Amino acid sequence: MKLLKYTLIVAILTACGSGKKSDEQAFMESLDSTKITGPSISEAVIGDILQQIPSPLEISVLLKESGKKYNLNYLNSADNLPKYNSNYKKALNLGIYGTDLGYTNIYEQNQDGVKYMSAIKSLADGLNIGQFFDIETIGRLATNSKNLDSLLLITTQNFNNINHYLQTQGRANLSVLLLTGGWLEAMHITCNVAAMDPNNKELQEKIGEQKVILENILLLLSFYKDVDQNMAALLTDMEELKKVFDKVNITYTYKESTFEVVNGVMVIKDNSTTTIDITPDDITNIRTITGTIRNKIIS
Repeated sequence: MKLLKYTLIVAILTACGSGKKSDEQAFMESLDSTKITGPSISEAVIGDILQQIPSPLEISVLLKESGKKYNLNYLNSADNLPKYNSNYKKALNLGIYGTDLGYTNIYEQNQDGVKYMSAIKSLADGLNIGQFFDIETIGRLATNSKNLDSLLLITTQNFNNINHYLQTQGRANLSVLLLTGGWLEAMHITCNVAAMDPNNKELQEKIGEQKVILENILLLLSFYKDVDQNMAALLTDMEELKKVFDKVNITYTYKESTFEVVNGVMVIKDNSTTTIDITPDDITNIRTITGTIRNKIIS
């Protein structure tokens, strides 16, 4: 399964814009507590990085196809919602809950999904981006996992809208936190499943692929290390994770493409290959550090 457009991760995110507008005056008054002074990252830069990040929804599909049963214990309990009082915690856990919703969606666990939808809406409202989370739309998507491509497209578009909006308000840092939280939760779930299935090479390689993704996330976080203490601390934690990933070797071998006929249509076949060398010890170490970082975020 290819690395697909991320998106949010966040948003597995969750949803599509409802087109509703919040009260402009109240919103502007709230900006004082959410806007930070810092670099303005080009939307194109963030967009390019997002394109390289696999959707947590896609990873959830891979987990289900591996034959692994649904496990609610892998997820961050929706009951933890009251703990998230700062914008930093709200943004990170919005990303985490977005991934959790995607996981419940793929396994068609609608009762659990409803709890995550409610938590997501609450956090989004707290960040003044609730207008991008239409509960009716989310509910419809969460009960219909058959059209995965459409769901991925909608969530991608939704995150792009959120990202654009946050940047125009000088709050692009929240986009980075949404992204990071969702990615960490996807890693947490995948590592735990892989630990229970040590012979699943596809899952191991999926984890190894994240070495490149982590480097991109570190780059985004580094833009804020001098202006936001929380993000600087998160960057330090994520750099510890990078040290473990440095032991994973990814080798790309180029081979000339060829043409072949598929269902009567001539298509180009990519014959290049990517080899990922990752050991059980690497998986264990990645799982441990990922879990440590995640526990700081959700507690």
